[in-house]
Amino acid sequence: MHNELTKKDIEDMEAEIEHRKIVVRKELLEHVKEARAQGDLSENFEYYAAKKAKNQNESRIRFLERMIKTAKVIDDNASEDEVGMNKSVTVQIVEDGSEETYKIVTTMRQNSLKGLISVESPLGKQLLGHKVGDRVNIRVSNDYNYDIIITKIENTGLTEDDVIRDF
Repeated sequence: MHNELTKKDIEDMEAEIEHRKIVVRKELLEHVKEARAQGDLSENFEYYAAKKAKNQNESRIRFLERMIKTAKVIDDNASEDEVGMNKSVTVQIVEDGSEETYKIVTTMRQNSLKGLISVESPLGKQLLGHKVGDRVNIRVSNDYNYDIIITKIENTGLTEDDVIRDF
């Protein structure tokens, strides 16, 4: 499966890879050397911690490179008045009248605790292309679905809080 990413996602991931290779890798190798110089490695917690941090950095680099290599680059073709990428959408849940606001983002930026939902999620997929006033049926499972009404769409774009996720 290919993750759907924007050009901006890929640029941010490439910048993180470069930073990790040039800055972080050098610092972590220095920590490993310093810890190794302390002597007996069998009981040297600093050495094991430094090695673990170095390995986590290398793992993150490999993960990001794999994500870029297998990514499907997507563009936002939604018009100004339609739900699309990096737009905030306020919906009213018909069942109880409550309102929720979500921002549609790629999987690498999703964070449901901050209201960032993936364009690949069931809710994200079903909201795409709809306009203010549209009633959308959200199917959660074969046994449960609910209706929402789109009350507001804002082109909020990406902010500094919409960062590439750590896994």
